[in-house]
Amino acid sequence: MKKSIFLLILLLLFTSCSKNKEAKESQVYIASTSWTAAFADLAGLDYVSAIAPASLRHPPEYEVTLSDIEKIKNSKVFIFAGFERMMQTLGTAIEGVNMVKISCDNSIETVKKSAYQIAKVTGTEKECSKRVEDYISTVLEGKKKLEEMGLSGAKVYCNKNQIYLAKDLGLDVVEIFGPGPVTSQQILTAKEGDFAFIIDNVHNPVAGPLTEVSGAKYIIWRNFPEVVERNALKNVVAQNIAKITE
Repeated sequence: MKKSIFLLILLLLFTSCSKNKEAKESQVYIASTSWTAAFADLAGLDYVSAIAPASLRHPPEYEVTLSDIEKIKNSKVFIFAGFERMMQTLGTAIEGVNMVKISCDNSIETVKKSAYQIAKVTGTEKECSKRVEDYISTVLEGKKKLEEMGLSGAKVYCNKNQIYLAKDLGLDVVEIFGPGPVTSQQILTAKEGDFAFIIDNVHNPVAGPLTEVSGAKYIIWRNFPEVVERNALKNVVAQNIAKITE
């Protein structure tokens, strides 16, 4: 009985120490949104936290608070993309903080470039290589599955913010719309274009009028993960691919 109690105490102490370590580590690497945090994950970093809540439909619109600013000032590395509204308040230079600006889209080329850009700053190149290769494998497996389904080269009318993954999957992005409201000409294009898919952006969907006149399958993809976690961007891409192949 005493031994069981002793083991339980040890377990509780270990759990408490692990949580304290995770909390401390999450204050070292801060990202602007769940998307930039996902790139940090691919760069080989663990325990990254995001300023904008991942639950927001359009995280870049998040207004930074004083407590957020303090959190960033106390971090070692802050990762951002530049299109976030908070950057109008923060600027691109905070004393004592390594500000890393990256490009954000889900193409293989950009993921590799931005992940390694972060890894060079944080010294995590080896782990970055493993995680990026895993991400690339997910995309290439999706591309192979589309080929097997006879969908390679399928014509797509695509939201501007989702063209990158579509092209990497071997889809033929014939026309682009968004991010603003669609025009009458774009509606006519949807009607006459004989598209296999219309791919919209969940963070700012505008393709409703296009789907009303087109026989194409309507698909909504996301870029910003709904949670900051390990493999966040890989999971997002896998879910996007599943919407094409299901």
